[in-house]
Amino acid sequence: MSERFDSYKSNYGELVEGSIRFSGLQHDFFLLAKAELLRRLAHEQRLRLGRADLRALDVGCGIGSLHPYLEDAFDRLEGCDVSKESLSRAGRENPRVAYTACTSSRLPYDDGVFDLAFASCVVHHVPPASWPGFFGEMRRVLLQGGLACIIEHNPYNPLTRMAVLRCPFDKDAVLLGAGKAASLFEQAGFSDIRCEHFLLLPSAGHLARKLERALARLPLGAQYACVARA
Repeated sequence: MSERFDSYKSNYGELVEGSIRFSGLQHDFFLLAKAELLRRLAHEQRLRLGRADLRALDVGCGIGSLHPYLEDAFDRLEGCDVSKESLSRAGRENPRVAYTACTSSRLPYDDGVFDLAFASCVVHHVPPASWPGFFGEMRRVLLQGGLACIIEHNPYNPLTRMAVLRCPFDKDAVLLGAGKAASLFEQAGFSDIRCEHFLLLPSAGHLARKLERALARLPLGAQYACVARA
């Protein structure tokens, strides 16, 4: 897998844009929606923990496309990935983020060091047999009460299916629904599990986002977030 994603380090953005061009939307639109969701989770954690400083981890961060949208969202943001070439580019473009290569199924961090860990459109690249271990590792690196968030493609949305079929590096993707993600969180020992679907409307306006939140329980949006507490 590392060699495959090394080869996409230079044209990752162009390939994503090509896969979603039929929608009339830019990749930035989707990244902004994910960043807004993660900022909400960061705010939730600050209130729960009673402190402002948060240490967060992006599991499978790739070239760090999401990180410019998370500027100042966390006191410290770290990212790991199997692709060293992708991390090299990420480090050049996001010097304030600490990147570490992940060379095994075990995340390269000690137990209980992060307040929040997230994986954005990563699990569908992981072989299904390794899904329980992936969720278990997210649990391991979180402190007690830490939040984990999985953002994934909604397999019940036909436009999402089309985008995945058009994307070269998604050719081996195995999509999982929100119910499966919630089940994997439960198996890994998480609690307070909740899921919300988003990216239903082609607008980033306040009213559009408000309507999406009202319909979040329905499997309509292009993607979903499953959140759980360690």
